[in-house]
This record gives sequence, C-alpha cells and structure tokens, in this order.
Amino acid sequence: MDKDLIINVSKGAAELALTEGGRLIEYEKESDTQTQFSVGDVFLGKVKKLLPSLNAAFVDIGDEKEAFIHYLDLGINFRSFDFFVKQINISKNYTTFFEKVAISDPLEKEGHISDHLHVGQPVMVQIVKEPISTKGSRLTGEISIAGRNIVLMPFSNKVSISQKISSKEEKARLSRLIYSILPKNYGAIIRTAAEGKRAAVLDAELKGLIRKWESSWKKMARSKDVQLLFRENSRVTTLIRDLLNDDFTNIYVNDKATFNEVCQYVAMISPGQEKIVHLYDKPENIFDAFDITRQVKGSFGRVVSLKKGAYLVIDHTEAMHVIDVNSGTRIKTGEQEENAIEVNMSAAEEIARQLRLRDMGGIVIVDFIDMDDVEHRNQLFKRMTELMEADRARHTILPLTKFGLMQITRQRVRPATEIETGETCPVCKGTGKIGPTLLLDETLERHLSAILEKKPGVGIRLVVNPVTHAYLTKGLWNSIASRWKRKYKCSLKVEKDGNFAVNQSLWEDIKTSRPLGAFFD
Repeated sequence: MDKDLIINVSKGAAELALTEGGRLIEYEKESDTQTQFSVGDVFLGKVKKLLPSLNAAFVDIGDEKEAFIHYLDLGINFRSFDFFVKQINISKNYTTFFEKVAISDPLEKEGHISDHLHVGQPVMVQIVKEPISTKGSRLTGEISIAGRNIVLMPFSNKVSISQKISSKEEKARLSRLIYSILPKNYGAIIRTAAEGKRAAVLDAELKGLIRKWESSWKKMARSKDVQLLFRENSRVTTLIRDLLNDDFTNIYVNDKATFNEVCQYVAMISPGQEKIVHLYDKPENIFDAFDITRQVKGSFGRVVSLKKGAYLVIDHTEAMHVIDVNSGTRIKTGEQEENAIEVNMSAAEEIARQLRLRDMGGIVIVDFIDMDDVEHRNQLFKRMTELMEADRARHTILPLTKFGLMQITRQRVRPATEIETGETCPVCKGTGKIGPTLLLDETLERHLSAILEKKPGVGIRLVVNPVTHAYLTKGLWNSIASRWKRKYKCSLKVEKDGNFAVNQSLWEDIKTSRPLGAFFD
C-alpha cells in the first residue's frame, strides 16, 4: 500500500499529513507564531520549588506553567550532568573538560530529591511530555539525543541494542562498530533501523548527534540563566526519522527551503532514498490536490461517519476520551448479533485510525454495540489489537467488559489534536438568533431607501428566499413590492433563490448586475 507524506508549508505554520493508500492516518500542525515546547527539547532550567511529599520538584524552563520532575526521572548519571553544568565556564577547554568528567555512580532508587536539588539551582533537563491542560511539561534529567539509527547518551559508557534485531551476528557487528567510533564519556542505543547499515552511515550520524550535544556547551558556559540549549528535530524531520522505511512511496513538499531540508535529511539517514522527495509547485493548494483538506474536515468533528450509516461520537473530558459506536441509519439485515459484530469491526478500524490521527492519549473508553456471543467479543478484541500494532505510541488494550466497554490506555506525550470543523452560521453570525421576521419588510424597505438615496433613479433587482418573495409579491397592485415602486418611483424587480435564508437579501443594479448590497437581517 502506498505511503505518502504531504507537507504544506504556509506563512507561520507547517502541516504534515501521512496517508496510506490515499487515506489520512496522521496529521500534525506546527506553528512558528508561538513558543513551542516539544518532546525532546533540552533546556537549562532553574529549580523553583521542592515537593518533598511527592519526592519531586517544579522547574522553570521559560513556560508559563512550571515543569515537573520526579526524583526517579533525574537519571542514573545525574551527578555527572550536575557537575558539568555547574563547573563549565568560558575559560575552560570544553572538549577536554567533558572528557575528564567522571561518570558517576547511579543514583539510589530510594533517595530523596532534596539531597540533589535546591531552589535556584540550574539543572539540565529534557522534555518527555508536553504541557497538557493545567499541567506543565514533564521532564527528565537523563539527556538523550535521538537519530534515525542511534540514540546518543552523554555521560554513559554502555552500548545497548534494540531487541527487535534478532540476528546475533548483526548485534555483535553493530556493538563492535559503535564501541570503536564512540568518543570517551558517550554511550549509545542502537535502534532497529540500524540493522544492516554501513559503518560510514552510522559514523556520519553519530558525529552529527555529537555536534548537536556540543552546541549547548558554549551557551551553558556563558550563562546559567533559563534557556533553550537545543531542540529536538522539527516535526517534519522527526516524523521522517521515525517513519521512513522502504514502504514510503513519496514525500511531497510545497516549499523550496523545506524541500531542500527534507532532501538533505533523507540523504543523510537513508542514502539513495532522497529521490522519493518531490517539490510541489502547482498553483492548486497541495492539501486540496491530495484530498487532505476534505479528509481533515470529515475526520476531526465530534461525529465521525462510518460505512452504511453507522457513526462514532467522540467526546473529551479532563480525565479521559469517550467513544460511542452507533449503528445509526444502517439498514439492518439478518440477526441483530450479526449486524452488531459487523458495525463493531468497522468501528474498530476507524477508532484505531482516530487514535493516531488525533494523537489521543491517556484513558480511552469505547462503548461498542452490545454483543451476546463471547466468540464475537473475542474476535473484536483480537481485531483491535491487530489494528493498533501499527501505532508507534505505547498502548494497552483490555478485553471487552460484560457491558460492552473496551478500555485503552495510550501514551500521552502532547495534547490531543483538535481542529474546529464547524463554521459560523452566516444567518445568525453564531449567536443562534436572527432578527424578527415580522419586521423583515420594514428592514428591506430601509435598505431600498438607503440605496436610492445614494444612487437615485437606479434600476434595482432584489433577490430573496422564495418564502420572502411570496410575501413581498402577494397581490398584483397591492403587494408590498408594488407599494415600494409607487412610493419611491423606482424600477424594482423581485426574484427568488432557494439557496437564500429567510432573512438574506441581495440588491443588484439591473443594468450592470453589480451588487448594491448584501444583507443578513
């Protein structure tokens, strides 16, 4: 199945849409108009408050909400990071100083945060969970810099290998290779994507990760104030880093600068695959051309349609997400149990897509249509588990309860994506109320008088709703329209349009067809 990434870069924002077989499965929007606090970003923060009862602390990283770090998240090598942050200064040779810092003994599991942090202390931290609702970012003191094939771990001397690499020979090769090219005081995690990669590719990536880490040294040496040290990759490159494989068919970008960035990144992490990156330079909006706009509008509403009249209702609360499965207007054939399993199976596929599409995290409760057959409930649970295997976020799925509820927990690292798909009503302007229809003729007459005052003698065409048209033209000589003609001594033609609202009117010059005014009254 074709897997395409469409990147729409506009002024101040970048939208990313991942599709499989033309169907939208992931959507992200990154804005440049506001401060971004993204997972993976590394900050030099300042301890604001200790919470001994929680064995945690609040840390200022420049956000309105203070970030949170627990003692167990300080990291096993926190002492080394802490020493490095406190002692580095502009008079030191940064590289020599880093290599001489001793890798500390791991922190005690039963320790107290007050033994290692105090109010006002500068501390290097990395975001592991973005601000959600009233909560600030969640932090860790164990800094890691992720690449496509390698995760770099400063102040470590171990090399770990992904368990998904099954070949013992390949594990041994990668281990020897990484140990041979790692500088002192660095460790690494070898990711699954590194399997089969040549030494030159891994070496180039490792050097790039080390450069990113070393770029923070000068900032810390100059100032111990709260500051951003370095960012995780942009959403564009992060998505490519995590998803790019041989299944990718095309990457389309509508911006030249972003196109060059993506080409360079793809060439670095997967040489030879940069040919799948294409610059989209047609006048039509890229999201419209690939049917993304319509899919976004149809997928992010409260009600999501399924096949044959069934639909989902998705609601969000402070504590969880709730999804209700409804058969709706679906034409039922056969037994109720057969219809229930058919609708539930179709709903499971859409629910798995919605979880990824909206990046819904935390607790998700799904109310499926009740099924009496235990075998059918087991089939649904098995199907849901299979569909969720493609989800990169960690998740747990529990079997259906006797009430037909399925509980899902999904890794929550950023707020769920919400897009307003509704539009303001042009009739009531979003108020839910319109002017009194009993006074509609008086309102229209005021518009007519105002137009003739500005352009006396002009011939006028008035377009209104059919109901209003019938009301204005009822009676040959005594209709409201006829009285207006005699009163204002004007040429007036009243026409009807079924697309108009009751209180909508359009005034035009008969000769030129130019609009003289359009109103919602």
